Amino acid sequence: MGINPLDFCQYVIRPTLEKLDRWTPALENLLLGTAAQASQLGRNLNSQGGQGLYRISAELHRQVWDQFLAFDPELASIVRGFASQREFLSNPDRELAINLAYATAIAWAVYAWRGAEIPTAADDGEAMAHCWYQYFDHAPDLSPDDFLRHYRTLRARPMPAEA
Repeated sequence: MGINPLDFCQYVIRPTLEKLDRWTPALENLLLGTAAQASQLGRNLNSQGGQGLYRISAELHRQVWDQFLAFDPELASIVRGFASQREFLSNPDRELAINLAYATAIAWAVYAWRGAEIPTAADDGEAMAHCWYQYFDHAPDLSPDDFLRHYRTLRARPMPAEA
């Protein structure tokens, strides 16, 4: 069982991006596709390649903080605000698996830190696939076609930006 994509967008991705003041329909769909590719929207949360819906590695998590968020205290404060008080202090990487809003904020930060050019069209699956492939960590045997396959599965349902 995984997370319903409409619910995930409505209750996690969109509110997280809105709080970061970064929401666009295309970015929402890119993050949804990223989670679908990485974990099948929660069907597979544990992987040697990373944790949580987006399968973000501990190393990448630290890089985002040390090389991106640390240089923007206001943004860092917003992202830190998504994390729980105790768990973040004792095991910050676990937040990626147990805290959907925090994991989404970090997934967005991966794209932002790496200077990703986010597609402008919310339904351009091919552009999103190439964006994911170029900017988001993934197993070496994956290609943009793998992302596109998962994205098209989601597109068979009404997408949040269209609902």
